[in-house]
Amino acid sequence: MNIESVPQLKEDLDRKFNVSWYKRMLSAPVDSKKLPLGMKIFGALCVIGAAFAIYEIVLAALATADLFTSGGVKDEGLSTVVVTFVRLVDISLLALAFAVMGVRLLLNQRRYAALVIYGVHILLLLGAVCALMLYGVNLRLIIYGALFALMVALQVYLDPSLRGERELQRRLRDSELKEEQEDGTLGRDRSGHGYIALSFFNLFWIFVVASVLGDIMESIVHVAIVDPGHWQDRAGLLFGPFSPIYGCGALLMTLFLNRFYKSNVVLVFFVSAIIGGAFEYFVSWFMQCTFGAVAWDYTGQFLSIGGRTCGWAMGCWGLLGVVWIKLLLPLLLKLVNLIPWNWRYTVTTIAAVFMAVDCVMSLQALDCWYERLSGDPVNTPIQHFYADHFNNTFMEDRFQSMTVHPDSAVRGGKV
Repeated sequence: MNIESVPQLKEDLDRKFNVSWYKRMLSAPVDSKKLPLGMKIFGALCVIGAAFAIYEIVLAALATADLFTSGGVKDEGLSTVVVTFVRLVDISLLALAFAVMGVRLLLNQRRYAALVIYGVHILLLLGAVCALMLYGVNLRLIIYGALFALMVALQVYLDPSLRGERELQRRLRDSELKEEQEDGTLGRDRSGHGYIALSFFNLFWIFVVASVLGDIMESIVHVAIVDPGHWQDRAGLLFGPFSPIYGCGALLMTLFLNRFYKSNVVLVFFVSAIIGGAFEYFVSWFMQCTFGAVAWDYTGQFLSIGGRTCGWAMGCWGLLGVVWIKLLLPLLLKLVNLIPWNWRYTVTTIAAVFMAVDCVMSLQALDCWYERLSGDPVNTPIQHFYADHFNNTFMEDRFQSMTVHPDSAVRGGKV
């Protein structure tokens, strides 16, 4: 959009953000100078290096395949195999990204090459994390760090205007968010088809809030009804008062019922009951097959389906769905509108990183707990870390509602 064609927006932006510098910068002619010979050579090296990376990719693929065919998953641990697979995919994407970037440099398309580097940054960070998990602190981390610094410098050299354009776009977006907050419509679906905008910000905080509320609700029900007077930790992650099954359940309810927030309560109830029951069944099946873990068992209860869900549990999901869509979701949006608009990105980014780390570490800790109970040797850096910091006693105390039965898991030769 041309800023000059919207006088009111131009006036507001100039008054609030003083964007005249960015406007002058964006109106400057594009640099049409050819890249120096050194950059061309670097581009050629990127293409050649991507070709040589195929060698390491093939080796890693063969090693991963051998673990599965030889039953080595039992000795190495599922976490190690999964991280190895993620690293294999990461290396493959890095090779592709460097090849594309090299071709762009050879074609003198510096701006496109600079845009590709955004993806390279993410892939390098992911690769460094995987290398740290698999090999500990070693030379690989220094290589990743050096490549990351090189990519940052290269991006600035290729297209210094990218940073200014991102800043202008961010300020334009912030202006719109501030206006929506002042109008009390922040977070609402602008199209009018649904109740809430299905953005990362909204969905992330739905997950977090519902996880906390679910943990509180489960703890109160247990101490008041299930086992009166006996408190039990009902958290589902290593850190914090989070029960992710309720967070994921709230996400599913929001995604499926967002356009039906005005529908009849009976319809919302039955749809929520079906969604919640199916999700609860899947989680129970996944946890038992993967880790031999059992956190609930409805065997013998009304309309029990394999002990993984039952009639009254589905009824609870239906009731929760009605309460969520009709009451809690509108309340959540009101709370979102109370957050200072200029804090949204910082707070959300920090919280998202914490939750991602918490979820990954929780799955790995559960996997290593399963391996120790199975009698598997502690070999890899991942296994040693969790054996030292999250041993069996810690896991039993943290996940008090969960029991692990290795013989019931469908992995490592177990049936």
